[in-house]
Amino acid sequence: MSVLKIIPALLILSILSCKKDDSPGGGAPTVTSTDPANSITGVARNKEISFTFSEAMDPSTINATTFTLKQGSTNVAGTVTYSGTTATFTPTAVLSSATSYTATVTTGAKNAAGVSLSSNSVWTFTTGGSASALSVIDLGTAGNYVIVAKTAINNSATSAVTGDLGLSPAATSYITGFSVTNATGYATSAQVTGKIYAADMAAPTPINMTTAVNNMITAYNDAAGRPSPDFSELGTGNIGGKTLSPGLYKWTTTVTMPTDVTIAGGPNDVWIFQISKDLSMSSAVKITLSGGAQAKNIFWQIAGQATLGTTSHFEGIILSMTGITFQTGASIHGRALAQTAVILDANVVSKP
Repeated sequence: MSVLKIIPALLILSILSCKKDDSPGGGAPTVTSTDPANSITGVARNKEISFTFSEAMDPSTINATTFTLKQGSTNVAGTVTYSGTTATFTPTAVLSSATSYTATVTTGAKNAAGVSLSSNSVWTFTTGGSASALSVIDLGTAGNYVIVAKTAINNSATSAVTGDLGLSPAATSYITGFSVTNATGYATSAQVTGKIYAADMAAPTPINMTTAVNNMITAYNDAAGRPSPDFSELGTGNIGGKTLSPGLYKWTTTVTMPTDVTIAGGPNDVWIFQISKDLSMSSAVKITLSGGAQAKNIFWQIAGQATLGTTSHFEGIILSMTGITFQTGASIHGRALAQTAVILDANVVSKP
């Protein structure tokens, strides 16, 4: 065969090859990234699942048929949305803790030219949390007090405190606004149903208070160090109006409560809230417990300042690295344990 006859034949083959590829990208579309990534562990149970394609897709082909999330052989209910080149699956309910899931995008997904994925895209991930019940934070002897602080306990107007107060290493003079009556190793106040202790009182109070403060710090570190949160960045920090089920929660932002919050669970369930910045509760907002949930099992670990707004009501144990401020008329059923000061203003404080 002559060279002149071979060249036209090659040109025809090249043209036919090009005609088979209708994809704008020069090939079948692909899934280029997923969130969570394949094989990752410790995924938050409130995580939305997203996946990005190599090019724009036909939105009508990105749906609950072409994308599935399964726990074993059971489909997880949810909704699929699509924008740009990224699709997002939002589960109807939170995922189970410490559980493996399989996500699949099928070849039913097509690009704008009608070209399908060349094969199914499949990846797996495992949620965080624990298959066993979350354990409580051990407060040690700090749990003997309704308020513990290191630098000051200041009170404006008249408060009503049920439980003991403790201050260390600061002295009794840094407990103000209670009209304290000194006794041997403790003090009393008409505003406190309990006793008041400070580092400069008679033995064994100084050593007892040192131990309580150390136990408070240990408890804070325990709460802050719990791994594998069940819920991450819930509400991007705004938890107003939410019902909070048992588990470990984590935020890298300030947490706000502009409206009422419900904590729902049984009497033995545990909640730990890890907050990397401040906690701010608006005026008149209330935390309500339901289902038998108990304040003694609710722990708020706060790296920044905790502020409870005017006439608000709080439930649980606050472990703050900095200060706790109760604005006028605010109340708490729990404990206020601060590594600096606790500030009161006509408040009601009762131990859980």
